[in-house]
Amino acid sequence: MVERVMLMGHGPTPVPSRLVAAAYRDEQEAADKVVRLGSGVDVCLFASPVPYEFARKAGVLTMPATFVPLNGAALQGALLRAALDESHEPARVSIDVLSRAEVEEAYGEINLSTEHVHLREEAAGPGTLAAFHERLWRRGATSVALTCVHATAERLELAGVPTLRIRPTGAAIRSALQTSALLGAHHRLEESQLVVVVVDVPTLRETPRRVTPRYWREELKLSLQRLLLQEAHRMSAAVWPLDDHSYLVTATRGSIAAATEGFRTPPFIERVREELGLAVEVGIGMGRTAQEAETHARAALARSQTSQRAQGFALDRDGRALVPAPRTPPRAPAPAKPKGLEILARLADKLADQPGEESGSQQPLIVDAENAGKMLGVTPRTARRLLRTLVEEGLAWPLPPNRTPQPGRPRQLYRLIVEKLGPRATG
Repeated sequence: MVERVMLMGHGPTPVPSRLVAAAYRDEQEAADKVVRLGSGVDVCLFASPVPYEFARKAGVLTMPATFVPLNGAALQGALLRAALDESHEPARVSIDVLSRAEVEEAYGEINLSTEHVHLREEAAGPGTLAAFHERLWRRGATSVALTCVHATAERLELAGVPTLRIRPTGAAIRSALQTSALLGAHHRLEESQLVVVVVDVPTLRETPRRVTPRYWREELKLSLQRLLLQEAHRMSAAVWPLDDHSYLVTATRGSIAAATEGFRTPPFIERVREELGLAVEVGIGMGRTAQEAETHARAALARSQTSQRAQGFALDRDGRALVPAPRTPPRAPAPAKPKGLEILARLADKLADQPGEESGSQQPLIVDAENAGKMLGVTPRTARRLLRTLVEEGLAWPLPPNRTPQPGRPRQLYRLIVEKLGPRATG
């Protein structure tokens, strides 16, 4: 059957596509074939509804899929072959896989009753289907078994049960090939659709109550842009800074879908949080133009910032949420404050235990990433991220860099605001 489809696809009227054969001995292997092909195909065309159902139930169809139908003319062709054999009665048969509506329609078109037609609609393994047909035939309820499954037909023939296979017509195969080609072309166009992502960084917003040192802001912006460029390169996207606290990323729907598990998890958020200790907000938009896509991206961002309900972080070109995913809160969650206080307390205790420090001293406590890393037992890079977290939570202040005659990056010092710890018991 697969060979027949391949030959018709490359015949005198070939479809505008490249066909990849994936033959199997058992329809239940279809799911494994789909997994092996992976993203190498734009659309799956199954030889019948049986392998399609196995693949669908296995949850492996991440691309458009269709199948060669076996209803209508295919079923009537099997009934015609049954009528040509005097030992078969088309009105007394057993049929598998096809739906009752399809069977009744085919019989109605040739003015036959379905009163003595036995049907099993659910797709199953060849052994189960063969047992269904054989049981009815041995009871005398049917004169012939009509099956859509090649392996079932082989089992029935070995058991001596009169069997006819329901085969698709050439017209049905050509129609299925054209349908799959259209599905593949649409999928290609959809995957290449322009997508705009707006990344907003609340920490970089200036407010009357919160003014951060300029050098710290610039260093943070450079680190963030470097990280976004790395992620954008991985998904073949481009990054531009929009203003002092947001960035614009342009990509295709296919690349963003791959990076977000089908728009189930927002991009960039986890890596930025892990490496820079920052919370960012993300909105994804699609549209017929770049301007419309950016408008939808900003709308998605605004919805995630203002709504307490679960909202999608991505909007399609009609402005509808693609996935009603729970909003990932960009601001510090509830457990973040105790974590920051815990880090501050540990650093304060370590500094108080150092030689030369007097109990109850009111001298400011100042650390850099290297010393903080030694006290906390982490790498300087992790310590730098933790110190930035303290700054975001108002538990530390960045001081001007301690410039030295030696070449290299100047040390960034931080003043710990131990007053936020409140009254502490002393031993």
